[in-house]
Amino acid sequence: MATQDELKKAAGIEAAKLVQDGMTVGLGTGSTVRFFVDELGRRVQEEGLKFTGVTTSVRTKEQAEGYGITIVDVDDVDRIDVTVDGADEVDDRFDGIKGGGAALLWEKIVATNSDKIVWIVDESKVVSTIGKFPLPVEVIPFGAGQVVKLFEKKGYKPVLRLDAEGEPVRTDEKNFVVDLHLERIDDPQGLAEDLIHTVGVVEHGLFLNMVDTVIVGDENGPRVLTNPNK
Repeated sequence: MATQDELKKAAGIEAAKLVQDGMTVGLGTGSTVRFFVDELGRRVQEEGLKFTGVTTSVRTKEQAEGYGITIVDVDDVDRIDVTVDGADEVDDRFDGIKGGGAALLWEKIVATNSDKIVWIVDESKVVSTIGKFPLPVEVIPFGAGQVVKLFEKKGYKPVLRLDAEGEPVRTDEKNFVVDLHLERIDDPQGLAEDLIHTVGVVEHGLFLNMVDTVIVGDENGPRVLTNPNK
């Protein structure tokens, strides 16, 4: 049996094949993407691959620059050819939850400016209905407690995400993350609308019908799933 890390690595290496010379590439965040960036770094150093990266977090930027990959700001590019990112869950309708690594806002900005979106996941992330993974919602610190109270009244079972020291986790934009423990989301579109129109919410981790291709690390080798709606 392959370990979860081996499945993630296989998906990351498969996704790295999509990157060609001269491309502008969105580099996501998370444990699976780390393997993807490692493989791109190898190709840069061993094959002379030349591309420009746009990152979705400070930590991915630091990893990529460590390999000599050129990183630019999202505002300095006209368009991103392809963005490769992870996902915490993805269902049969190609709807997903992202933000387990607290990078959901930057990830969504980069994704919406991309011609093609690819997610790389291990097989444990593929589900029939999203929601078992707590849904991250990025909120500004001012009034965050009021947002949590509102979510409690709506039955969303919110939990302010804390770090090891018991302090609120901060995103790269210095915002808080509230995780909604919903168990299952039967109406993701309705929930997305409700969340984004809540004052104090910056962004939510529902990525609905955005992804073009999902590469799944599988025991028998990477499996490529194509979104028929895109």
